[in-house]
Amino acid sequence: MTGARGAGQTDGMETKSGNSGGGRDMAGRVRTVVTAGLRGLLLAVVSLAGSLTLFVSAVLSIALVPLGVGVLTTPLVLDAVRRFADRRRVRAAEWAGVRIPRAYRPLPEGAGPLRRTTAMLGDPATWRDLRWLPADMTAGFVTALLPAVLVLYPLEGFVLAAGLWRAVTDGTHVGYWYAFVPVSGQATALGAAALGAALLVAAWYLAPLLLQGHFRLTRAVLGGGELAERVRVLTETRRDAVDTSAAELRRIERDLHDGAQARLIAMGMDLGTVETLVDRDPQRAKELLAQARKNSADALAELRDLVRGIHPPVLAERGLGDAVRALALRMPVGTEVTVDLAGRADAPVESAAYFALSEVLTNAVKHADAQRVWIDLHHGDGMLRLTVTDNGKGGAAVGAGSGLAGVERRLSTFDGVLAVSSPAGGPTMVTMEIPCALS
Repeated sequence: MTGARGAGQTDGMETKSGNSGGGRDMAGRVRTVVTAGLRGLLLAVVSLAGSLTLFVSAVLSIALVPLGVGVLTTPLVLDAVRRFADRRRVRAAEWAGVRIPRAYRPLPEGAGPLRRTTAMLGDPATWRDLRWLPADMTAGFVTALLPAVLVLYPLEGFVLAAGLWRAVTDGTHVGYWYAFVPVSGQATALGAAALGAALLVAAWYLAPLLLQGHFRLTRAVLGGGELAERVRVLTETRRDAVDTSAAELRRIERDLHDGAQARLIAMGMDLGTVETLVDRDPQRAKELLAQARKNSADALAELRDLVRGIHPPVLAERGLGDAVRALALRMPVGTEVTVDLAGRADAPVESAAYFALSEVLTNAVKHADAQRVWIDLHHGDGMLRLTVTDNGKGGAAVGAGSGLAGVERRLSTFDGVLAVSSPAGGPTMVTMEIPCALS
């Protein structure tokens, strides 16, 4: 009896838990559908008002460029257009998981209004933005409004059935239409409610998909030049990679000529002199042998440093995590390393990540006056992420002579990105990401 009651109680608990899980799933779906409708309504308003305002402003400003006035206003208007498009990119990623690439060409630093206007109008991404604005205030408005209609319009049908029909009709003729249902009494009001229920059922399945469709339409227009921009970026990064490789070969040649090669030549000369002195002046021969042994040790140390600068043996043998730990041990300031890597990336990726990290650490010591450095390496979502944080004086920026521009070029060869957060007074956080898979 006791055993039977225990089993029954257990079954009852499991049934209750299952019902609770189903209730949570139902509540989650309701939130998803309602959120899609409200977001669609917000997007519809923004698409109509924002896109219309910016499109008219951009057309007028560009038309005034020949008169000189547009030279001053066009960069401001196009900056606003880009910010508007960037916000839509963020919403697409956050609300629907739709990634829309941002492919604007960099603007010349310190340029005046005329150069900025010329650069922006010469950027194909600018014209994609301007083509997107009328598409957004027409087709984009409709695709954003549809989920809102499916979610919110049924409420009116239910309110009509609850008695509001008396306020919109006198009961003798049709005084109000709910979609295609003429509301003239309680029976037709119930028909309006039935149509509203059907719309709610459609919203249950279609509202999130329609919202995603809005962002897919946005991507189709805004991301239309992704391939051409990709070719341009690859051409630039390939050229940078060739230049970097040539500079690296020249550095190796110079280091060998001025360092190890010179020491080996000196050692050979000392050994030749020893041969002539070994019988006549043994003491001097011993001194020269000691000098040759020192030159040999110095040449070996320089060769090891040179090899480490080309591709550290620990990186090849034990992977990026241990190579970074070894690098941290040679740092003149306190350094903490956190590594969470479930495997190894390809050798070129590991090499690029290692030397990029080494350059960032050098900046932290030489330019930021940091006393403490934290390094974090992990892999997730197909990205190798390296973060370097220091407690230095801050103020680091790409292109400010800190070496970060070189790091950005090195990463761009592998489609990597560099992000720098360095307010005045610190701390500085440098984040590097390289898309890759781990073996």
